[in-house]
Amino acid sequence: MRRTQRARRARRARRAGPASAPPRGNAGRGRWRPSSRLPARAVSGARAIVHCATDPRREVKVLSRLVEAAREAGVHHLVYLSIVGVDRIPFPYYKAKFAAERLLERSGVPWTIQRATQFHDLVASLTTAQRRLPGVVAPAGFRFQPVEVTEVAHRLAAAVRGEAAGRVPDMGGPRVHTAHELAELTLRSAGRTCRVRDLPLPGRTARAFRQGHNLAPDLATGTVTFAEFLAAREARGGRGGSTQADRAPAPSRPSKVARASCKGTGDPL
Repeated sequence: MRRTQRARRARRARRAGPASAPPRGNAGRGRWRPSSRLPARAVSGARAIVHCATDPRREVKVLSRLVEAAREAGVHHLVYLSIVGVDRIPFPYYKAKFAAERLLERSGVPWTIQRATQFHDLVASLTTAQRRLPGVVAPAGFRFQPVEVTEVAHRLAAAVRGEAAGRVPDMGGPRVHTAHELAELTLRSAGRTCRVRDLPLPGRTARAFRQGHNLAPDLATGTVTFAEFLAAREARGGRGGSTQADRAPAPSRPSKVARASCKGTGDPL
């Protein structure tokens, strides 16, 4: 049994590549189980940390253990990626992100919080997740301002090179679209024709999204449009290339609301 476990760990290590060779710029990366305490030596010598990892169920716990290690090791700057509207949208994951923000603000570690709107690939997934259903629904009245993940990464890189700045201006994508428009764009990019039905969603979270608390129209500093993202994805053969750092409530499973069938080339959304 032990030999088998060692072999599995060795295979995973080979796939992950050499952990002892950090990328350029004196950066480092590592693995850590959030269920265990993070020792200070894991971040010792680091001037700054960018925290992009996320766990909807343990967001605050994960950050608290990172903060504890950073404080003990004397880290000078902790950059945290968050989401526009976490303080105004009562979605459980957003509430956890906001609680993590407040923990960081009280931590004693110099900090920067960068909020961003939803990433392109997350917004597209609201439609692609329905590819096996008879029709496609979009949350009625919802709008999104999708942003390119690599542009947010550049913003984080700039933040980590500087000093702690507290809450910096939010970052949004270049355009605001309705959820209906975004679903149609996603379908069209895959060569599929399907009627998109608007699905009214009840509750305080849905109301907050309809009121636009997830948007930052005055801070539309991203340049890559959703259509450009879809075109680039299709050029790669339909593969996504972004890493999700946030989540949004997906539309409820359609029952009698969506009866239209999708027609297309048969390519996956």
